[in-house]
Amino acid sequence: MPHKKIVFLFLLLNSIFLNCTFAQKINDVDKIVAKYPKNFASTEKLAERIEDDFDSDYERARAIYSWMAFNIKYDFNVFLHPPKTQGFSYSSEAEKQRKIKQINDNLIQKTFNSQKAVCEGFTALYQHLASLMGMKCEIIRGDSKISVRDIGRITTSSNHAWNMVLIDKKWRLVDVTWGQGYYDSSKGRMVADFSPIYFDTDPNYFFAKHFPDSGSFLGQRLSKEDFLNGPLIYNKTIENDYKIQEPESGIIDAKKGDKITFQIKNVSKSNQVFYLNKYNKAVKVQNPKEKHGGLEFQILYDNNVGEYITIFIDTNSIVSFKII
Repeated sequence: MPHKKIVFLFLLLNSIFLNCTFAQKINDVDKIVAKYPKNFASTEKLAERIEDDFDSDYERARAIYSWMAFNIKYDFNVFLHPPKTQGFSYSSEAEKQRKIKQINDNLIQKTFNSQKAVCEGFTALYQHLASLMGMKCEIIRGDSKISVRDIGRITTSSNHAWNMVLIDKKWRLVDVTWGQGYYDSSKGRMVADFSPIYFDTDPNYFFAKHFPDSGSFLGQRLSKEDFLNGPLIYNKTIENDYKIQEPESGIIDAKKGDKITFQIKNVSKSNQVFYLNKYNKAVKVQNPKEKHGGLEFQILYDNNVGEYITIFIDTNSIVSFKII
């Protein structure tokens, strides 16, 4: 099957299988925020409402995430047709900073009023709302890993942005852009589908899909090679805490007739585990073994296996590898 069709199929299946009921996904903070008005007179009014309803910084940071994910939609048209970079002149550093602040303030208001944005608008508004409540929040720019084509890329690129917010002396990772929904390639549009997993995400999962431009995070050095060559994980992997233990690399070097061993933690024989062959037929894994709190199984690399292998658990795409 042509490469583009394989990629399209994987992305389509992933978008379909990401769904689960709204009630299963939201916690008590989200339930309260879900009853908020869709529109507020100002960002200050929204911040006041959140501060009145919640006592802790953690709950308030979550409430910002929830309200934005419920109400701000990803502007896919702007993503496809980005506006030209806005330039300006200045005669002093102070004037430069004033103009940068004005551009940022305009972006915040545009995002808040239109309720549409790409990641720059999401991150700017999240930082603004957090600062109104006295929380320290940063915008981090970097690379994102979203498709099988990203496995084994040669270089990183600055194509995404997210936030870090300081709560109880600990930096928390937040990507509200990915929390609000996903692109359904079969319908050609964005689908609202609230996902809580990109608020205070486990760094091990977060940095499997994000790599900051700086290459470091809070003093901990991140490996660009591990990011580029790692397997592609999906939302359900994070949601269900499926830890990919084997293979460690997303690039599998194999020849015909090899049996490739996979091991995924927090899976059992009660789960249905399968993959799609290059003819798009589901192939159930044979003779899986429960081992070390997970499941170990093998897949024969033969002429029926394509360039990529995506493992599914109970109809949800969990992890993809590239075979060379």
